[in-house]
Amino acid sequence: MRIGLILDSRLSESKISELGLLAEKYGIHTIWTASYIDSRDPFTNLSRLALQSSRINLGPVAINPFDTHPIRIATGLLTLNELAKGRANIVIGGGGESLQSLNIKPLRRVRAVEECVDILKSINPDTPFDFNGELFQVKNYNPFWATQRRPRVYVAANKTMMLKMASKVSDGIMMSDLPVILIKDTVRKVVTHLESFDRNQDNFKFNNFMAWALYDDKQRAMNEAKQWLGYRGLFRRWVITTFMSDKEYDLIEAHKTEIYRMPSLNASSVDGIPDSLLEKLVDHLTLTGHISEVDQKIEHLLELKSAGLTDVALELRENPAASIKLLGEQVVPALNE
Repeated sequence: MRIGLILDSRLSESKISELGLLAEKYGIHTIWTASYIDSRDPFTNLSRLALQSSRINLGPVAINPFDTHPIRIATGLLTLNELAKGRANIVIGGGGESLQSLNIKPLRRVRAVEECVDILKSINPDTPFDFNGELFQVKNYNPFWATQRRPRVYVAANKTMMLKMASKVSDGIMMSDLPVILIKDTVRKVVTHLESFDRNQDNFKFNNFMAWALYDDKQRAMNEAKQWLGYRGLFRRWVITTFMSDKEYDLIEAHKTEIYRMPSLNASSVDGIPDSLLEKLVDHLTLTGHISEVDQKIEHLLELKSAGLTDVALELRENPAASIKLLGEQVVPALNE
């Protein structure tokens, strides 16, 4: 199973490059940067790393076709891919917090993502490109300068309709914060879809986006993980009730606003929610703990691998260089045995 990293998209271009080169040294497969409303542009912010690196893959996650037209996405992706000499990838999703900030209603999400993926995968520098979709139209797009191999295009997908569509058109899926039982079930369903579309499973990638926080101060790691729970796909009853009761989930849902505010308040607790409940969420949705617990996290990753994951994308926050070193020295070798 390949390890990718999701770096803070608010970091500078030089810092992204520094961390990316360290990750490349340790055999990390991919550097991802998220696209948030207040983040740096993910394509531009990966450009220095694209030029300075030689092996590591890189790309934005998850770009949506509602706040950026698919052709503008294509131009950014193809430009990055030229700089990286064919090592760029992308994850296309159906929304995100930027849509709320921009008051954009993402109508027909699955169709919009499907047409976006179709556009990104159909562009050929040798031939002017036309596309006449239900939602998007393109006339005479001709990036003749795009000489590298086509970037891989993934879909951010967790639920039925998006998963089926992604099985039909994409190069892989990136799930988010799913426990082993749900990943196993998702992989099984997608494999069935791939067979129905006469597609080769061997070329399709299964990824899961998770938070990683192992520090020499376990409380610091737990506080970080609790603080960012709102951004860990928390508010999905169908996920949380695989390890919690409906009553416990109702309590979490009732404090949604306060949970989302934790990062801005630098808080790791919420009035009205027992800390033990937040810690239970951390234990099931993230890879968090003391650095001495790294073997336990490796075992969990191996369970995910056995469930069908080909890749995992680990989000790093505090002291990413130390996390990269730990992952490179202990986790990457264990997953490649």
